[in-house]
Order: sequence, then structure tokens, then C-alpha cells
Amino acid sequence: MPLTPLDIHNKEFARGFRGYDEDEVNEFLDQVIKDYELVIREKKELEEKVIELKDRVGHFSNIEETLNKSILIAQETAEEVKRNATKEAKLIVKEAEKNADRIINESLVKARKVTIEIDELKKQSKVFRTRFRMLIQAQLELIENDDWDHLMELNKEIKTPSIDIDSDE
Repeated sequence: MPLTPLDIHNKEFARGFRGYDEDEVNEFLDQVIKDYELVIREKKELEEKVIELKDRVGHFSNIEETLNKSILIAQETAEEVKRNATKEAKLIVKEAEKNADRIINESLVKARKVTIEIDELKKQSKVFRTRFRMLIQAQLELIENDDWDHLMELNKEIKTPSIDIDSDE
């Protein structure tokens, strides 16, 4: 067990024939007591400081551990978000490709229908044009026919009776 300042103060030495000067020894012991008390006080302060620093180190260790866990969780969450975003992006692309294929197919069907309608209209136009040409030719033939001249001559030969309207009757 270490000496205390009180142990040093109460220590008595046996006196010998030619012993040490008692005042000098007491002064030296007083000085040792003061220095020893100072060392003990400093030791106590340092021990308190060590305890405080250990507490702070423990606190910071806890913070560090918490931060490391938080970083790991954040990394895992980021990876999960990234995986989900990738999956969602793939689904969006697939859906867009489906829609694009559907739109293209619908457009092709509509284009085919329009092409068929155009062809049908062209055929109808040719038929109409042919019939119209035949009708006009038939009408021209009727106009150029000699029967018109004959009818005009008949008309001259036939005299129409004049009708007199009498006011007396």
C-alpha cells in the first residue's frame, strides 16, 4: 500500500549517537510531504481526467458505431433504391416498347385500311369517269343525230292552230 502524506508526517526515526540533524530531516520531510501531496492531487486529477476522457472516448465510440451502422444502412438502402429504380426503369421501358408496338401495329392497320379505301376510290373514280364519258358521248350522239333536223322540218310542216279568245262568248 502506498504511503500517504500523513504516514510520512507521523514517521519517527530512532535516534542514534551521531544521527541526522532533526530540524534538517523535519524540513526535508515537510518538503517531501508537500511534494507528495501535490503528486497525489495531480494523480487524482489525472485519474479524473482519464475517466472523463474514457467517457468521452466511449461516447465518441458509440457515435462512431452508430454512424458506421447508419452508413451501412444508408448504403443498403441506396442499393435497394437503385435496384428498385432499375426494376422500375426496365418495367417502364417494357411498357413503352409494348405501347410502341401496339401503336405501330394500329398505324399499320389504319394505313392498310386507308390504302384499300384509296384503291377503292380510284376504282370508283374510273368507273364514274367511264360512265360519265359514255353518258356524254351518248348525249353528243343524240345531239348530232339527223333526227333533230327531221323533227325541225316536221315542226314547220305542222301548223299549230291559233286559238282566239272571244270576250263575248
